[in-house]
Amino acid sequence: MKFYLIRHGQTEWNVDGKIQGSTDIELNTEGLIQAAQLSEKIQNLNYPFSKIYSSPQQRAVQTAEILSRETAIDYEVKDGLEEINLGEWEGLSWREVQDTYPQEFDQWLKNRKYTKPPKGESYQEMIDRVLSALNKILRETNEDAVIVTHSAVIMCLQCYLTNTPFEEMTKFKTENSSITEIDAELLRV
Repeated sequence: MKFYLIRHGQTEWNVDGKIQGSTDIELNTEGLIQAAQLSEKIQNLNYPFSKIYSSPQQRAVQTAEILSRETAIDYEVKDGLEEINLGEWEGLSWREVQDTYPQEFDQWLKNRKYTKPPKGESYQEMIDRVLSALNKILRETNEDAVIVTHSAVIMCLQCYLTNTPFEEMTKFKTENSSITEIDAELLRV
């Protein structure tokens, strides 16, 4: 069984280099176009999926809605697939975080798996809730599925599957509306 992890389309905060995290941002015009192009690509490549699951954040839901409409496959919003909550850092650029929160950023950079930004969550907390949500999906279906989610979720899942330290997650960087195929059975806990 496969999961096709899809990062949502582009938002204005992506363009502006702002940290989105749990902030609920909509797709911009380019993001809507990317979601439509993604739908076309998935159909052309004949991906064999029976259901689409989406993070509840608007940027993911909008991507899932377009994909659902274009493929005639239902989508379902699933709690737990949200982007990491980066607390007080959301809305800032990474440079602004380094300048405004130098000690917290340094601690987080050295151990982001367990260190939380102010009023945020750690990557370990995020991966725990994501794995719980994905395991609920695994109990619901035995067929391939699309999971519309977020960059940090996809990078962390790849770290988890490859036993890569979370500090090296950027080697799995994903672009907007990219597709990452994984063996869903490896996520079963």
